[in-house]
Amino acid sequence: MPALVNYGGDDDFYSGGSFYTNSTDLGRLCSISSQVDVYCPTRKRARIDAPFSFGEMEVQQNKQPSIDVLPDECLFEIFKRIPGGRERSSCACVSKHWLTLLTSIRKGEYESSKVVKENINSSSDDVEMISSEEDEGYLTRCLEGKKATDMRLAAVAVGTSGHGGLGKLSIRGGSSSCGVTNFGLSAIARGCPSLKVLSLWNVPRVGDEGLSEIAKECHLLEKLDLCQCPLVSSKGLIAIAENCPNLTVLSIESCSKIGNEGLQAIGKLCPNLQYISIKDCPLVGDHGVSSLLSSASSVLSKVKLQGLSITDFSLAVIGHYGKSVTNLVLSGLQNVTEKGFWVMGNAQGLQKLVSLMITSCCGVTDVSLEAIGKGCTNLKQMCLRRCCFVSGDGLVAFAKSAGSLECLQLEECNRVTQAGIIGVLSNCGLKSLTLVKCMGIKDISLGAPLSSPCNSLKSLSIRNCPGFGTVSLALVGNLCPQLQQIDLSGLCGITDAGLLPLLQNCEAGLLKVNLSGCLNLTDGIILALMRLHGATLEVLNLDGCRRITDACLVAVADNCVFLSDLDVSRCAITDAGVAALSCAEQLNLQVLSFSGCSGVTNKSLTFLKKMGKTLVGLNLLHCNSISAQTVELLMESLWRCDILF
Repeated sequence: MPALVNYGGDDDFYSGGSFYTNSTDLGRLCSISSQVDVYCPTRKRARIDAPFSFGEMEVQQNKQPSIDVLPDECLFEIFKRIPGGRERSSCACVSKHWLTLLTSIRKGEYESSKVVKENINSSSDDVEMISSEEDEGYLTRCLEGKKATDMRLAAVAVGTSGHGGLGKLSIRGGSSSCGVTNFGLSAIARGCPSLKVLSLWNVPRVGDEGLSEIAKECHLLEKLDLCQCPLVSSKGLIAIAENCPNLTVLSIESCSKIGNEGLQAIGKLCPNLQYISIKDCPLVGDHGVSSLLSSASSVLSKVKLQGLSITDFSLAVIGHYGKSVTNLVLSGLQNVTEKGFWVMGNAQGLQKLVSLMITSCCGVTDVSLEAIGKGCTNLKQMCLRRCCFVSGDGLVAFAKSAGSLECLQLEECNRVTQAGIIGVLSNCGLKSLTLVKCMGIKDISLGAPLSSPCNSLKSLSIRNCPGFGTVSLALVGNLCPQLQQIDLSGLCGITDAGLLPLLQNCEAGLLKVNLSGCLNLTDGIILALMRLHGATLEVLNLDGCRRITDACLVAVADNCVFLSDLDVSRCAITDAGVAALSCAEQLNLQVLSFSGCSGVTNKSLTFLKKMGKTLVGLNLLHCNSISAQTVELLMESLWRCDILF
């Protein structure tokens, strides 16, 4: 059996005497002495029990080695007296049987542990140092897939005991036939009382028995993550609550047997709980969530509730008792109505809430959204995803009431219009605005004059919103003169003429620009970008802009000073553009991507080597004109650079 721990101890040298310590081995040697001359040191005559034949070399051995004859009770007592973790690891290497016996011994049952405890009580500094070295829990172990078995867990339990102790254990996925069971988890519990973080993902054979063993032995447990554990019920969670008072983080996902009773126990018996995440647990309802939140309200700061069958009552409890909650995520709560969100906002209990994310909740409407804005006075980050009943008017009302709002993210909110976006920018001090797949935005001219500019907005991201075109870009450009980051990826409809006003109105100087997938942009707008913002630009992404040519790289080489990340994948770039880029001595590019540029050939080898002094990442995927030999030469020269080919 392979060694569990790499131990580089001193070699044991032979100190004299016979090499044969077993009488049977010595008898075998004597049985062939009549045919072969053998020197044998003078010793007490061996006692021969096995029959042998003078004419053959065969020996029939009837007795097993004496150590295997000992019953498990005797081996148990022997193993209890093994002095240290390294010696136990050596014993565990003998056989699976010995490994299993060793894992059945609790750490406190070893005689050496008892001596340490007695000496600690007598204030021995030296022994105190030994104890802390073994029990602190410095080590981290992760078992995934086929490696997640009971035997490996047993090996971890024995092997880590003498090397700082196991502090973090993650088990992710296992075979349904030979994966981790309660036996393996019990071995960890008995051998690793220093465990503080436990993560169990997709372990269908682990149930309450294994989790209860962890609770009984690992009283230092602080973080518990259970995902797809169908045999774990509220009983296991209650055991954790009763024995692990230091629990600060609890995450439960797709555990079909965990219900309200377990959450009630956690709320009552875990006073230090700071983070709770519950997702897709059908037995969890209002009773469990409300009891947990009302009991643990003093320090609970982060709450995630996803795919649960809770109602308006739970949200009312959150709004009333969530006095310490700073981050709140609510997703897929189909039974919560407009009233629930309205009460949560008007309860005035979420005064410390900083970040709120709501996804696929039908109860979020214009009315409830405004109530949230008024009740959460310190809200800085708001994310709404697939909230189909939120309109532009409701968004403007929310922006007016949420005076501290800095970041707003909208994804697939299809009732939000161009007027709503302009109204939001005109009525609050946003620093960041993100729109993703909002199909309700149409590119139309507004008859009313624009309001005062939004000088606070620094970052604008509009991705895959096909209705956001030239007119909308011009409006945003006039409203937001202090932009430093723009992401317009996937806006196929914008042209050079539509983007130019936005670039011209950015007074602060752009730092990051992402135009990937903007198929109609040409070299002209990139030349304008370099002329206006080349001195400040740090990141430029033109992936998929197929009308961009070598002229773009010439402009980059002439104007950019601080550019560190350049992506011209799937553009009309050739060797001439790479050559121009390599001549820019002021450039210090760190990441460069030519993926899908068929015009870049082996001739660019010299130019790429020249730029390689600063490169740490080079993407040459799907560059069909570059040979494998050229890439090998590049790898030899640019040994610091991570090259994709």
